[in-house]
Amino acid sequence: MSKNLYMVPYDFTPISQKALEYALHLGKHVHTEIKLVHLSKDKPSGKAMLKKLDEVRDNTNVPLGVEITSYVRVGSIFTDIGKLAKKEGAQLIIMGTHGKRGLQRFFGSHAMKVITSAECPFLIVQKNTQIVELKKIVVPIDLTKESLQIVNIAGDIARMYDANISVLAEKQTDQILNTRLKNRISIVSKQYEERDINAKIEIVKNSGAYRKKVMTFAKDNQIELIAIAYHTESLLPQFDKFAQGLITNKLGLPVLVVNSKLASALYF
Repeated sequence: MSKNLYMVPYDFTPISQKALEYALHLGKHVHTEIKLVHLSKDKPSGKAMLKKLDEVRDNTNVPLGVEITSYVRVGSIFTDIGKLAKKEGAQLIIMGTHGKRGLQRFFGSHAMKVITSAECPFLIVQKNTQIVELKKIVVPIDLTKESLQIVNIAGDIARMYDANISVLAEKQTDQILNTRLKNRISIVSKQYEERDINAKIEIVKNSGAYRKKVMTFAKDNQIELIAIAYHTESLLPQFDKFAQGLITNKLGLPVLVVNSKLASALYF
C-alpha cells in the first residue's frame, strides 16, 4: 500500500505542536509517515535538537497506520523547507502560522514567503485551530486560471476524508467577465463531476472584500477547511492581502494553500 508523507516543521513551540497534532489527526485516515523537521542554526545545536526531537517522537501517541520520523538539518525555514519537501517527496507540509526560533515568527508575508518556496501544498494551522473531522471545504476561485490550481488538490482531500466542497466565486456584472466566470465554473464542475466529488457552486455579491465574504460564508456554513491557490502578479497585488488574511483568520480555520506557479502535479 502506498504511503503519504506529511512534513511538519517543528521548533518546540505550542503552535508547532498543534501542527503535529493536526497531522496526526489527518494521518489516522490514511497510511501516513509524518516527518518532523527541525532547521537548526549550526551542527552543534543540531545534535542537541535531534535528541529533543526524538523525545517528542517517542512520547507521541501515534494512531494505527501512522509512522513518525525525525530529521534535523542546518538551514532556514524560508529557503530550505521547500527543498527538503521536494527531496523527501512530501505530499503536504503542515505548519503553524507563527512561532519562535526555527519558524521565525510566522505572520502574513513571512508565511507566504515560505509557501512560495515549495511545490507541494501547505496546510496552515493556528493556535486556535480546532481539530475536527473534515466534512465541509470551501474553495474560493476568481477569474484567473491560476486560482483553479487548487481545485484538484482540494478534490483529493475531499475524497480522502469524504467531505463536501463549496466552490465560491464572486458575481460579475460585466458581460465579458461574467462569461469568463461561467467558463471557470464549468471547468470546475466538470472536474468534480468526473471524479464523483460532491461539490456545489456558490456565487456571492461582488461588493466588498472577497476575503471577508469567504470568512462569512465559512462561519455561516460551518466550514472546516479553506483551500486556495496562491498567485500574485504586479497587476493583482491585492491577492497578497487576500491570502495573508485567510491564513491568519480569526476563526482559526486551517487553510490549504498551493503556490500556483510551482504546482505541477496532484499530491494525494
